[in-house]
Amino acid sequence: MRSNPRIRRRGSSTLEFTLVGIPLIFVLVSTFEMARGMWNYHTIAYAVKEGTRYASVHGIDCSTAPNTCTVTVGQITQKIVDAGIGLPTNQLRLTFTSLSGSITCFANTCLTNGTVWPPSPGNAVGSSIQIDATYPFTSAISMFWPGAGTGINFGTVTFPASSREAVQF
Repeated sequence: MRSNPRIRRRGSSTLEFTLVGIPLIFVLVSTFEMARGMWNYHTIAYAVKEGTRYASVHGIDCSTAPNTCTVTVGQITQKIVDAGIGLPTNQLRLTFTSLSGSITCFANTCLTNGTVWPPSPGNAVGSSIQIDATYPFTSAISMFWPGAGTGINFGTVTFPASSREAVQF
């Protein structure tokens, strides 16, 4: 008895799709996650640079417009949040460093901080100011790892960003 060749091939397309499709879907999802991670990294770097730029032109000389010498941590943080569209403020940790010391807080609490920054004498022309930020990026791919949800953070990477400038005037 001879078997029909069509019967012997039944299911081979499904098997081939399974063998090729699953790795292909993983590669596509990985590509999108890598792009999302890079977007977050560059957004943080840009936002911190904008905040430092804003702080550097609000130094000690109150007579030069638009400088009022009353720039606060909250105002600088607002510039960072405005430039960092899409970043959750409760996860973005900021550190403001000048010659007079440093202030560390999460962006959502920094927004209400009325402390003048940089404080004297760290606001003199030419003084160095620095803003650092860290953001924990969690990849969606971590859902698929064995043991996910057991307290081990497989897909969390902390993205750092830093910007340093001199007080301009």
